[in-house]
Amino acid sequence: MPGVYISYPFCAQKCTYCNFASGVFPKDLEPVYQWRLLQEIEETKWQWTPETVYLGGGTPSLWLLKDLKAVLNSIPGGPWREATMEASPGTLSAERVDGWLEMGINRVSLGVQSFVEKEIRRTGRKHTAKIVAADVALLKQQGIDDINVDLIAGLAEQTRESWEQSLDGALALNVPHLSVYILEVDEESRLGKEVLLNGKRFGAPDVPSDDLQAEFYERAVERLAVAGILRYEISNFALPSHESIHNLKYWRLEPYVGFGADAHSFDGKWRWQNVEDVKEYALGTAVSPKRELADPANEKYWVGLRLSEGVVAGSRFGKQISQLVGDGLLEWQGERVRLTPRGVLLSNEVFQEFLNE
Repeated sequence: MPGVYISYPFCAQKCTYCNFASGVFPKDLEPVYQWRLLQEIEETKWQWTPETVYLGGGTPSLWLLKDLKAVLNSIPGGPWREATMEASPGTLSAERVDGWLEMGINRVSLGVQSFVEKEIRRTGRKHTAKIVAADVALLKQQGIDDINVDLIAGLAEQTRESWEQSLDGALALNVPHLSVYILEVDEESRLGKEVLLNGKRFGAPDVPSDDLQAEFYERAVERLAVAGILRYEISNFALPSHESIHNLKYWRLEPYVGFGADAHSFDGKWRWQNVEDVKEYALGTAVSPKRELADPANEKYWVGLRLSEGVVAGSRFGKQISQLVGDGLLEWQGERVRLTPRGVLLSNEVFQEFLNE
C-alpha cells in the first residue's frame, strides 16, 4: 500500500548540520506555501488510498493546528495505519499533541541528535536532555507510545564519553525506535561546507574523525542490540514490530507520493521531485517536475541493501556481488544477499558498484 510524504520546510532556526531544503523564511511566505500545498494535493488524482502519512521538514511540529488539519483532511484514507510527525524537542504541548491525535497522528519522531548540552549548542539547537524527557513523557501521557529518537554520530566536540552519555539518555527514555546517523559532510550544510574547507566556524575543527564516528556508530549498534532494539536498516533500530512502516516503503521500492517543496514521489515505474526552492514552490513559478523512468531491478541493490534483511539477488549483478562477497562487504543468507557489518560502514562504496553499470 502506498504512502504520503508532506514537506513543511519552516524552522525556528537552521541547524548547522542540516542539508535539507528547510530553514527560516519570512513569516508571510507560510500562508502562501499552505495555499500552494493544498492546491497540489487537491489536484492529485488518487488512484489508491494511502496507508501511511509522514510529516517532515523542516519543523512540522510548529505547524498551526488549523492549517495542519486542513492539509490532513485533504488526504484520503484517514485514520491511517501510521501517521508520523517529525518534531523538535521543546515544541510540544498538551494542546498540540491532543490536536495531532484527533487528526490521526499516531507516531512522533524527535530530532534530539544529542543529550550533551555543549554538543547541542554547537548545532544551533536550544533543547536540553530534561526537555526531551519531558516531551517523551507528555507524548506517552497523551497516548502516543510509538516514538522515535534521532541521534547523530560526529557532532562537534563529541567524544567517546559524551557519546555514551547520549546513548544512556536515549535508552533511558524507553522508546521503541531510534535512528543513528553518521554526520553527513557536504556543501549543503553550513557545518559540512566548513569541514570541507578546513574552516573554523560551526565547530568544524572539533568534528570527530571518520574512524571515531564509525566507532560511535558500532558502539550504538552494540548497546541497542543488548536492549533488544535491533538494526533493521543502516540508520534505523527498533523493537520487534516497531519499524517505521512508512520509511520501509522507500527501501522496499513501494509507491509513495510527496507534496511540498523538495518532495519526492515514486509510483512503481516513474520517479519525480518537486522544486527544492521553497519560494519557487510557494509562488508556483517552478516548472512541472520532470519524470524519470525508474529501474527497480537495479535500484533494489542500492536502496534495498540498506535493509538488514538484504535483497533477493538476481543474475544481473552476479560479477559485482561475487567480488563484494569476496571482499567481505556482502554475504549470502539463503537466496538473499546483505551487507556484512564491515559492508555497512562502507555502504556507499558498495552501492556505487551497482550505480556504475
